[in-house]
Amino acid sequence: MYDKDTIYVIGDAQASVNNPITQQFSAFFIGLVVDTTSHKIIDAGCSSTIPLTSEFVRSIFIGHNMLLFDTVAAEIRRRYHGSSQKALIVAYKDAQKKYKSALNSREDPGSEPSGTV
Repeated sequence: MYDKDTIYVIGDAQASVNNPITQQFSAFFIGLVVDTTSHKIIDAGCSSTIPLTSEFVRSIFIGHNMLLFDTVAAEIRRRYHGSSQKALIVAYKDAQKKYKSALNSREDPGSEPSGTV
């Protein structure tokens, strides 16, 4: 389903204690599939108690450039008015950090696994 040039990253954050997501999952998570050739987010999902929330969050992320934090954060602030808004932004920042790290390790030939399985 996903091209060989895609990678999957997860970002996490703490939501407020009274948030149902925190009560169910202990934290807030987003998963992002990113095309490393264009840095475009091609799929997304999040921990949520309502399926509509995950679908809506998906619509916010898909098509955005993974490296443009301010653009995506502004889109979240403009469109997502749930109690997890801040956690969503923090989780995205965490996913972006992991994405950059993954890109760096892919570019560094010394970081390739040794061929043992």
